Amino acid sequence: MELFYSTDIKKTGITLSGAEADHCARVMRHKEGDTIFVFDGKGGLYNCTITRIVLPKRGEAVVECGIVEKSRGVGERNYSLVMAVCPTKNMDRYEWFVEKATELGVDSIVPIISDHSIRTSVKKERLEALVLSATKQSLKSCLPVVEDAISVTDFLNRDYGEGVLKLMAHCEDGEKKTIRQRIEDHKSHSEGKGLSVVLMIGPEGDFSAREIELALQKGFLPVTLGESRLRVETAAVVSVSEIYFASI
Repeated sequence: MELFYSTDIKKTGITLSGAEADHCARVMRHKEGDTIFVFDGKGGLYNCTITRIVLPKRGEAVVECGIVEKSRGVGERNYSLVMAVCPTKNMDRYEWFVEKATELGVDSIVPIISDHSIRTSVKKERLEALVLSATKQSLKSCLPVVEDAISVTDFLNRDYGEGVLKLMAHCEDGEKKTIRQRIEDHKSHSEGKGLSVVLMIGPEGDFSAREIELALQKGFLPVTLGESRLRVETAAVVSVSEIYFASI
């Protein structure tokens, strides 16, 4: 199945524009009458028939489709996950994390800036393009959100509400449990409610002592990822996969 993305969805029709229309008409060479699948990024998947293609010599294409059938929940998970991860010095590594986290399943990716961060900014549009591509590749109908970069302090000061499992992976000594153990503990006290996780991964130099202390004050629980010293992006993907496999 090949997926296209659109938010221009009416009761009986969908319009592809911009890069999605160009990819459909110019790259994949779809014609009027062809069947394609379109997702809305919010859980909706549409089986469509192309009814009209506008393909100017200059400028972007437009592809209009009629909706044949609508489905919901394709690629749906039984948990929600926010990954707050410090950008890496080598941005290629961070982009790898974003791609793999999307394939496994994540709701929101938040670049957080630590006291020890070397890189203090990201190109949000580039990350959003990677998320879109990985969502289509992994046949999901929900598009993860890439948030603006935010300081660790501001992130910790957010109000996450009741029932959210808040975790921080750091390298400082102290009593820790694995992610799976934290999930099992949480489930035993959640009275059957759905699992919602927020997980923080620090920069190459780890979180500062101040940030770790503030996280504990805000109800974040420390977790261990094992004895090996992992790169930031490896730790992040290991964390996403641990939650993925703990929930199936």
